[in-house]
Amino acid sequence: MKKLLSTASLAALLVATFASAPVWAQTAAVKVEGAWARASVQGQKATGAFMRLTAQDGARLVRAESPAAGVTEVHEMKMEGDIMKMRAIPALDLPAGKTVELKPGGYHVMLMDLKAPLAKDTAVPLTLVFQDAKGAESKLSISVPVATTPPGGAAPAGHGHGHKH
Repeated sequence: MKKLLSTASLAALLVATFASAPVWAQTAAVKVEGAWARASVQGQKATGAFMRLTAQDGARLVRAESPAAGVTEVHEMKMEGDIMKMRAIPALDLPAGKTVELKPGGYHVMLMDLKAPLAKDTAVPLTLVFQDAKGAESKLSISVPVATTPPGGAAPAGHGHGHKH
């Protein structure tokens, strides 16, 4: 009897299905859409994770965690004069009802000191920690698909996640 789907094909299908479905954090009511992490290669120690976040009542992304990396930080990239600078930020504001995009060349989750390469068509566990207006924290654990391009196949807009810090 022929197999209809190989294990790898089934895994890729499931990842694609769940990547397109929005996920909500329980306490802070934050919707996560279009999440993906850039694939890495042997010896590469850092990569980025990207997504769109929408907080119903406003919140802040105060940190991120992943067992795949020794260090996980929320970062921003911005031009200062003629130089693109990247730095960790203590929190990312998520204004009520407005979508904040984490994307290459802008805000993103930085996965550093990778414990192993992130292979295309796999997934990486990521926990996002949000804080509401009253200071209450909530965690949302998601499985982020690993790819070379964003969901939908568009080419990434920025670079810089293969460098060393």
